[in-house]
Amino acid sequence: MAANTSHPGARESLPGLQDNIPAGGIVEVDIARLQPYEHNPRHSPNPEYDRIRDSIRNNGLDQPLVITQRPGAADYIVHAGGNTRLLILKTLLEETGESRYSQVPCLFRPWRRESDVMLAHLRENDLRGSLTFIDKAQAVFATQRLLAEELGLDEITQRRLEAELRKAGYRISQGRISQMAYAVFRLLPLIPQALAKGMGRPQVERIRSLERAANTVWRAHCSDDAGEFDTVFTTLCRRYDGPDWDTDLLREALETEMVETAEVSIHTIRVVLDAELAGRELIIPKIEPEPESTSEKSRADIRRSSAGDSGDAEDIDAHENPDIDATRPDSIVSDRSEQPNFLADSDRQPDQPDETDSDHLERLDEELITHEGPSDLKSLRGRAWTLAMRLAQRNGLGELVEPLSGKGLGFVLRDVPDPALAEQLDEESLSQLSMLWWQLAACAELTYAPLESILPVLPEDSILRRALETHDADLLFKNIWTLDPGHTGYRLWWPLNDRDWRDLIHLMDTYRRIRTIAADTGARIWG
Repeated sequence: MAANTSHPGARESLPGLQDNIPAGGIVEVDIARLQPYEHNPRHSPNPEYDRIRDSIRNNGLDQPLVITQRPGAADYIVHAGGNTRLLILKTLLEETGESRYSQVPCLFRPWRRESDVMLAHLRENDLRGSLTFIDKAQAVFATQRLLAEELGLDEITQRRLEAELRKAGYRISQGRISQMAYAVFRLLPLIPQALAKGMGRPQVERIRSLERAANTVWRAHCSDDAGEFDTVFTTLCRRYDGPDWDTDLLREALETEMVETAEVSIHTIRVVLDAELAGRELIIPKIEPEPESTSEKSRADIRRSSAGDSGDAEDIDAHENPDIDATRPDSIVSDRSEQPNFLADSDRQPDQPDETDSDHLERLDEELITHEGPSDLKSLRGRAWTLAMRLAQRNGLGELVEPLSGKGLGFVLRDVPDPALAEQLDEESLSQLSMLWWQLAACAELTYAPLESILPVLPEDSILRRALETHDADLLFKNIWTLDPGHTGYRLWWPLNDRDWRDLIHLMDTYRRIRTIAADTGARIWG
């Protein structure tokens, strides 16, 4: 039978394999001659399966399947998406025996090469937004292998892969390819359940950043043997693999392993790891303890020289304002016995023994109940800054928290979160980050404080500064997602891990104590 190619929408019945399907023409093809694409990028079940099945059963196929045929093959394969629809059609035919499922309207595409088919399926699924990150990553590297074979190359670099994919109409950056490589070749053997459940790119990148930072800390404080860290990391990943993956659990387990191996304080490990994750240099020198007679000025000099002091304003400010210096997480200490208690160290007695992190939290928990603890503004401001910094650093906001000496609540926020995060994070992560920013802003009285007290601390190019200077609330709301306050519990309080939740509670309690003491004593918070 000759196909009518004069009308692109014409339908032809093709009873025999010897018939030619015209490119661009819609034809009826026996479903027995149609096969799914065996390299379909989707590995997990289509979440829309039931909806698509109901639609086909009630209304028929809403659009033709796009098919092609490999050279020398007897059957046709799906060319661009449609594997789920074909499976449903075959299932319905088997279940009902209805003839309407036996002939399938198809649009034929001439065969070019295997990588084109793979990319066609990848593009189609991308348009529908229906692929998990790991499925997409596996498809990209399957395409890499196909391209290498087709081009006669032993391997294709990530840069070359980016260029080849762009030529084929699939745009993806080399940076994204690198993230995908980490997911496929590093994480997939370790946490397959977490990835299959839908772990997204931001989570993958967070794990990668954690591995890099923890590896650096391990080699500096535990062992120079890279194999030892790799064993610890892979073991812990496999231990915590599951549909409810929690990167914070992995971090805490790594911290515990490093504490036990290095025999150092948990504070040291956490502060150093925070600094490594934030890209800040933090030096804890290994020098002999100072004599008892050493002056406070000498101690400050040692701290500055250990940090590579260049006489900048930050070092001078820290020296002249002990309420900041005593509580900074990046303070330099000369000996383990002198390591500060990073939760309200300024209110401890000199002869008290070092506390574990758990001890700190238990002490603060007790203070919540008994209403005991520091009663001076200096100590409480230091505590507020420390808690705010801990919360911020663990949630990607560490660079925004600025200490505030001698006034206010001990800290301010420099700016709103990077607007690019709105494009990079999923809704759950973005909402949690935004809610946390507003909680920190509330504890710093950011939109209540006198402008003359806040503006000098904020960078000139800060969006927050412009919004406060111009009293432009819309500018602020456009750049930081402001959710319904009634969602705070669901969006923030509940998702926070136990450590962050307790830090937030202690921060709010510290705020209340500062305000109460100021009211009782007549002190001016912003004076």
